[in-house]
Amino acid sequence: MDVRAQVSQLDDKARDALARRIKSRLAAAGDDPSEHHVAIIGGGVAALTLALQLRSERPGTRVLVVEPTPHPVPEITHTVGESTVEISAHYLRDRLGLADHLQDAQLRKMGLRMFFTNNGNTDIAQRVEVGSSAFVPQTTYQIDRGRLENELYRRCVADGVAFATGRVRSVDLGAGTAPHRLSIQRDDDVTETTARWVVDASGRNRLLPRELDLKRANGHQCSAAWLRIKTEIDVGGWSDDPTWHSRLTEGRREFSTNHLMGEGYWVWLIRLASGATSVGIVADPAFHPFDEYNTLDKAMTWLRRHEPQCAAVLDEHAEQIQDFRVMKNYSHTVDKVYDGQSRWCLTGDAGVFLDPLYSSGLDLVAIGNGLVTDLITRELDGADVVARAAISDSLFRSLTDMWCNIYRDQYVLMGSPTVMAVKVIWDIAFYWGFIGFLYSNDRFTQVADDPELVPYLQGLIDLSNRMQQFLREWAAVEHDPSPPRFVDLYVPLNFMATLHHSMMGTSTAVREQFDANALLLRQVAGQVIDEVLTDKASRFSDDDVMAQAQAWQRDSLLRELRSVYREQQAINPISTDWVLCTAAAR
Repeated sequence: MDVRAQVSQLDDKARDALARRIKSRLAAAGDDPSEHHVAIIGGGVAALTLALQLRSERPGTRVLVVEPTPHPVPEITHTVGESTVEISAHYLRDRLGLADHLQDAQLRKMGLRMFFTNNGNTDIAQRVEVGSSAFVPQTTYQIDRGRLENELYRRCVADGVAFATGRVRSVDLGAGTAPHRLSIQRDDDVTETTARWVVDASGRNRLLPRELDLKRANGHQCSAAWLRIKTEIDVGGWSDDPTWHSRLTEGRREFSTNHLMGEGYWVWLIRLASGATSVGIVADPAFHPFDEYNTLDKAMTWLRRHEPQCAAVLDEHAEQIQDFRVMKNYSHTVDKVYDGQSRWCLTGDAGVFLDPLYSSGLDLVAIGNGLVTDLITRELDGADVVARAAISDSLFRSLTDMWCNIYRDQYVLMGSPTVMAVKVIWDIAFYWGFIGFLYSNDRFTQVADDPELVPYLQGLIDLSNRMQQFLREWAAVEHDPSPPRFVDLYVPLNFMATLHHSMMGTSTAVREQFDANALLLRQVAGQVIDEVLTDKASRFSDDDVMAQAQAWQRDSLLRELRSVYREQQAINPISTDWVLCTAAAR
């Protein structure tokens, strides 16, 4: 069979892959005036993972990483982000091939776990607990960032990535096809280099957003303070209550990302493989001004007042506190993340950072790096990516705008266990069924090729935004006490298992499964709305509650979702008796 006949038998995807390989070889053999195909500014996880991904998907790509601090870095780093969830775990383990490192050098995570304020927080067993009773099927990890960065650096070097130590003082973007020129300072020496593409992964330094006037606030004003302490804090040891201990059928609470929550704040406790524990305070200034916890002494005083069991452990091991860092108004966004015409991109905190709750930072790196790699490799292979970059830019910013609404103005819910327990279940279900499913099936990089997917995405974005508003409206009229109890967010909820399993692996019928997920999410949303509305509509003596219930009844979208729930419940019933489970019996 001749070559033409062989090619004619390939499907569209195989022919496209072959064409890209041929273009890559031709481009590698041709004249390129740039010293590097891609210069990545920054030496953290976002930069190193992108370098590995570029080299993996296009081995001939000449990649330079300009890192401000040479590797190896200390295991105890000052970077927020020690926890992975399903997307970031999939990215590190499966797409970058780090399974051995994650298994051998990091800790398996037992999901998230939340404890809500009750009676002075002196007994953790008397707090409403939301979490899993067992490990969920897809493995996630608690990450020592220093360990991870050093491993990524070793793999980058072995794969041919070039490194330069110093700070990029400026980037002179080349006009047309001219290369970009970077000025790099190390001590008193200044050198220059050129690259066809430049990617800003400089973290909160945000070099390109500053130079190009892209920096924007997003209305989310929370701040954080955190420390590492060289001891293994085990929240499971904070109570001897046998009933409390019997809630778990496997695993231990200390391996969860633990959250101690109250109105307007949460405190994280994350065990690390190095033997340390990360402890952080995150708070909305409307409830807890930043200057109440922005030094170590103030933070300890704040913890003694709000989380005395946590403070007691830190006081006992005070000499083992290794560092203390703060970050005021940490959340931010930009006007643009990708520019195919000018050949630059942003990734990681240099572009968008939302909130540490739900550990979204590394997820955005995973999604963003995939889009960046798609653009750069296509352009280096000869494709015009100007329109594609505009579509990917719009997609990423729309996604992060929606994601921000999960946090913005929602810290008030943390003082209402009944509402916040539902929010956590809803947020995770939505993440698994929508964002996680699309990522595991590599659909974000294909949106530019499949415009029919856009209405599906927008419909789910609208659903998410309305549900966040509904939860806030509910919290404003939810005044019932929440007795201590356990809310298992996975095992007893059949829709959670369905959505989790749909996210694992690659689906052979992506559109059909996505349709099923979207319908199921609308059913779950309708169930929440129907049960809350039924409960509140009976409170005739409370004018505020009745006014809100009547407003919900007039809302056409909420009526539609309630109808979906009732119709689907007769066909495909989902678990019940979980929405109001933390409210006092009435």
